[in-house]
Amino acid sequence: MSALAHPWQHGHDFHRQNESAERGTRAVLWITLVAMVLEITAGWWLGSMALLADGWHMSSHAAAIGVSALAYAASRRLKDDSRFAFGTWKIEVLGGFASALFLLGVAALMAVVSVQRLFEPQPIQFREAIGVAVLGLLVNVVCAVILGRAHQHGHEHSGHGRHDAHGHHHHHDDLNLRSAYLHVLADALTSVLAVVALIGGWVWGWVWLDPVMGLVGAVLVAIWARKLIADTSRVLLDREMDHPVVEEIREVIETLAKTAPVELVDLHVWRVARDAYACTLTVVTRDPGLTPNKVRQALAVHEELVHCTVEIHLEPNNHAG
Repeated sequence: MSALAHPWQHGHDFHRQNESAERGTRAVLWITLVAMVLEITAGWWLGSMALLADGWHMSSHAAAIGVSALAYAASRRLKDDSRFAFGTWKIEVLGGFASALFLLGVAALMAVVSVQRLFEPQPIQFREAIGVAVLGLLVNVVCAVILGRAHQHGHEHSGHGRHDAHGHHHHHDDLNLRSAYLHVLADALTSVLAVVALIGGWVWGWVWLDPVMGLVGAVLVAIWARKLIADTSRVLLDREMDHPVVEEIREVIETLAKTAPVELVDLHVWRVARDAYACTLTVVTRDPGLTPNKVRQALAVHEELVHCTVEIHLEPNNHAG
């Protein structure tokens, strides 16, 4: 029997982590929806572009956080579906990718409307707008605390990542939870910028500061969205050949080569769960005693390798006798 585990053998802890993240995401979704309605209504009534940007931004975040919650629910419902060869974790990554696209769209909308208001200033009721913006900021702080606790709860169940026999640490964030968290942080940022802009306009008459802060927020949100898109697409497109585990596999084969003539000629590695990888590899050897099971046993020192397919080619002169 192979010394390597299958990713679904670790499913109990994995889904316990997801339960906490799903509950936190749902709570944040409802809080965000209430705050969204308040800020959009107040922004139109009071004439604040920064406040409107915050509200619109929050509305798209509500949709994106809803996608994250839906991804958790789908992953949970389909966890026993045998059609998913390596489990349903990538549903969550797909949810994170979709949320990142929402975030990028919000940044574009904020930039366009802010530029428009920069050239066509609108009257603002500063005192009331500041009060609503501060309320939005407080809502975002509460949401950030909820998601932060869910993230910490997941770390406690996961043992803070995997360690292999050489003491190397392997841990990957919950990309779906991180996408929801980034949406909350982006909301908090736009709330802070709105407060700053409104105070500047109220005290010193700097009406132009309101749309300028909207542009600053748009740039920062776009940067966050780009990073999340890169991280999630890396998983979805199986771009993992620069991960440390790849070099660790090569080191294992090099260690085997010290006792038998072995050469690694083909290797493919991809992630199948948050901290779990699968690989296929082909080796050429003159040792007829080297079996795929021996190679898998040697690779088993790296706990993050949960599924491994090994192909061995014997050199022609080893077939005789």
